[in-house]
Amino acid sequence: MTRVFAVLMLSSLALPAQADDVSDLMESALKAYQDGDIQYAIDELDMARHALLEMKTASLGSYLPDAPDGWTREVNTEMSAGLAMMGGGVGAEATYTDAGGARVKITLMADNPMVMSMSGMIANAAVMGMKTERIQRQKFAVQDKQMMALVANRILVQTEGDPEQTRPLLEAMDFADMANFGL
Repeated sequence: MTRVFAVLMLSSLALPAQADDVSDLMESALKAYQDGDIQYAIDELDMARHALLEMKTASLGSYLPDAPDGWTREVNTEMSAGLAMMGGGVGAEATYTDAGGARVKITLMADNPMVMSMSGMIANAAVMGMKTERIQRQKFAVQDKQMMALVANRILVQTEGDPEQTRPLLEAMDFADMANFGL
């Protein structure tokens, strides 16, 4: 058990400067463990895990494009909380609204079991009667006003809204970099 904490502590040294809260929580957990206060150690590790998930969520959200000129963007800050009930993972979501009131929503979900269940549908979209198209090098399944792609077999990109208005937003995203998310 001490090895687990030692590995956690060593790995925390490689975290960026903003991870000070995480490092502090992990050090506190190690101290509590050494003092025999197992429950407090567990609580501190849970808080460190939560802080790391928040960092990972913010990192995923950075792939959402900025609003185009004349549009607004509203980020859903509660997106990841709902994923806990669907098996975990992280998510980011933003709704874009143009001057006329038309809306496009882009949702990103990573490392969630539901994402894996969507892979077969996206891979076989044409067989299922859906239109497919490429944006950059990503294959998107298109049905009505929804578009879906699976980046690196673990990140679902899903949109709702007029595909003509959605495409420019998707074209502004860096799917190649997104493939390395969290690695």
